[in-house]
Amino acid sequence: MIISLVGYMGSGKSHISKILSDKINFKLIDLDKEISRRNKLTIPEIFEKKGEIYFRKLERETLEEILATQENIVLSLGGGTPVYYNNMEIINNNSASVFLRASIATLAERISKQKEKRPLIAKIANEDLPEFIAKHLFERNVYYSKAQLSINTDQKNPEDIIQEIIEKLYL
Repeated sequence: MIISLVGYMGSGKSHISKILSDKINFKLIDLDKEISRRNKLTIPEIFEKKGEIYFRKLERETLEEILATQENIVLSLGGGTPVYYNNMEIINNNSASVFLRASIATLAERISKQKEKRPLIAKIANEDLPEFIAKHLFERNVYYSKAQLSINTDQKNPEDIIQEIIEKLYL
């Protein structure tokens, strides 16, 4: 079984996936880290040197390879992964998809502390982040909402979120 965590940057996908994979004894794969490892470049370096279109192609190829495995995996996806090509359809057809939802205020607070690691927001002023996030979420929620399971992460601790995932996926 593969459990794919989707959601906007800062929604907790990386953090939750680590704890969840340990708890249910599944292999952990972070899609962005896997792309970086295979290409020996960070995601910001790939964006800077090759561009977003190139990155999205790498992302799609890596996603397809991972979803084709027969392993038990918790897969943490990049915030944009479900938006491109027909990725969300492939994710849903080959894994149990979980949308980690968070409010704009929560997302802005979390990602303002990690801007250097996030090429899409690196040059956006903190006071402009809520508006940027709101616009992006408006565009992306149509994809995120196709996930098989949706969990609001606001004001919940990781253990409660993980317990909700386990219960709803009957693990």
